[in-house]
Amino acid sequence: MAAAALFDDLIAANRRFAAGFAWRDVPREAARGLAVVTCMDTRIDPASIFGFTVGDAKVLRNAGGRVTPDMLRSLTLATAMLGVRFVVVMHHTRCALAHCDERSLRALLPAPQAAAVEWDLLGMPDPDAALAADVGAVWSCASLAPGTEVEGWRYDVDTGLVHRVVRRG
Repeated sequence: MAAAALFDDLIAANRRFAAGFAWRDVPREAARGLAVVTCMDTRIDPASIFGFTVGDAKVLRNAGGRVTPDMLRSLTLATAMLGVRFVVVMHHTRCALAHCDERSLRALLPAPQAAAVEWDLLGMPDPDAALAADVGAVWSCASLAPGTEVEGWRYDVDTGLVHRVVRRG
């Protein structure tokens, strides 16, 4: 599909959505007091996985569902301003970053791209250690609201099940 056709399709879908728009009065605060940090993987839809409706939770996504400084910035604001008191860091099985280190990830990029990347790609040679580190980064973040509870979960992309892996609170 050409870019123009894809973009046109998206705008048309938005017009259909807006015609019946009913979310005007949804509060900005997370109704369940929850933020979910997860991967951008297309097999992960937190609303479907957990039965969320609009307004239930803040969902923050990036490659690998890693806790980066920007995730901590967003979580700090969410706990200070948006009613978040619980954080789930949810990694998943068969992640493209799992069992990869920085060198192997950079080797996957074409040379001009690899040379231009100025940040760590955050591979996860040991997925369990990466999840524990990410939960630890949230739990130890001094700028989050006191009493914020944090857990680390793994979503199984083959079964749809979520498993608790790390608890901090």
